[in-house]
Amino acid sequence: MTKNQFGLIGLAVMGQNLVLNAADHGFSVSVYNRTGSKTEEFMTGEAKEKNITATYTLEEFVASLERPRTIQIMVKAGGPVDAVIEQLKPLLDKGDIIIDGGNSFFPDTERRAKALEAAGFRFIGMGVSGGEEGARLGPSLMPGGTQEAYGIIEPLVTAISAKAPADGAPCVTYIGPGGAGHYVKMVHNGIEYGDMQLIAESYALLKAALNPTAEEFHHIFSDWNGGELSSFLIEITANIFTKMDDDTGQPLVELILDKAGQKGTGKWTSQNALDIGAAIPTITAAVDGRIISSIKEERVAAAEILTGPQTSYEGDRQTLIDAVRAALYASKICSYAQGMALIKKASAEYGYNLDLAEIARIWRAGCIIRAELLDDITNAYRRQADLANLLIDAEFKQAVQSRQAAWRFAVKTAIELGVPVPAMSVSLAYFDAYRSARLPANLIQAQRDYFGAHTFERTDKAGSFHADWIE
Repeated sequence: MTKNQFGLIGLAVMGQNLVLNAADHGFSVSVYNRTGSKTEEFMTGEAKEKNITATYTLEEFVASLERPRTIQIMVKAGGPVDAVIEQLKPLLDKGDIIIDGGNSFFPDTERRAKALEAAGFRFIGMGVSGGEEGARLGPSLMPGGTQEAYGIIEPLVTAISAKAPADGAPCVTYIGPGGAGHYVKMVHNGIEYGDMQLIAESYALLKAALNPTAEEFHHIFSDWNGGELSSFLIEITANIFTKMDDDTGQPLVELILDKAGQKGTGKWTSQNALDIGAAIPTITAAVDGRIISSIKEERVAAAEILTGPQTSYEGDRQTLIDAVRAALYASKICSYAQGMALIKKASAEYGYNLDLAEIARIWRAGCIIRAELLDDITNAYRRQADLANLLIDAEFKQAVQSRQAAWRFAVKTAIELGVPVPAMSVSLAYFDAYRSARLPANLIQAQRDYFGAHTFERTDKAGSFHADWIE
């Protein structure tokens, strides 16, 4: 009996589409799902026309694969991943490869990699981005593990990955050892949080100031998508405003409850940034924004008690639209700058030896944050691999500097109208702090020494000092 080249466990939406993608690229695939009816349902659709084998026990699944076996797990992160691995281990041979393609927390991936490699297996933690469409037509893939294991799966992941429009390059590369792949995917999701929050704030500011119709919003975002803001998220935002509710005839977006969900990857990014001492205020503001949105009942009650400015925007309509566009782009650059700086710091902290140009390159297609901007980010790190921050790259410096006045005008207008733009305003604060040769941290150090004798350094001589503050 001919054995299959690739096996996948977990036939939720992402798993199903990755299987179909692999089959489309000539790979023979075996599938297994804990609930057999799910497998049967999958095999009655598009899968029945492809080189896909359904199995209904893990023993049957493992036996159907050629050696060394390549098995991808697509189940819920956490305990379910560990459970599947434990069930698989007695059935596998040394040298077989297990790929965790879910959104696992990178320390879990580090732990699993150590344990499985010690037992003679190969383990890859692979970030997969692109949602349902990306999984089916080509996602951005971020595999971490040993170089040897990556070499074995490289033909598969290269074939199924997205291809960048600019040069046709596959949106996959070897990321680094251990949990590096899932770490980079975590930060990718943090940047995604920042992007989405900034777009939502731009919408909120324009709505409060100008109250465009849904059709006008569609044209605004479509216009933005034709320029420097060109991206998947801006494109789908423009499309969202064209969807009308079947029951009421109103724009559907206006009927959606303003409580944003989250699955934890943005929170993990903020937590890890605090752990290693990296500043990512735009991303953290986006996480905070989702948390505040979740307390809907409290906000409704507070709106009856607390008031803001009773004013309206009296300026030129197009001037504000253009200013918000500039503010969104400059803030977006800051969000990416923070994410890439975090990856750079984590690379040194964890010994990942990450290539920032390659990471930006594989995000150019397939993933949720794909954007024209990523070609420029890739080029910036190719020009200078050890670039401390995107803001000091010559091209990005010019892009932000030329939009600075409009950026400040947009934030100022939001403040005057009482419109919360936490991610946009903190992006500007990040820029102002990063460009400041001197910050008021000298006063903080004085305070720390005053109440806790923590000592301080001086600007005029070397050493550590403590002052007797109470004369």
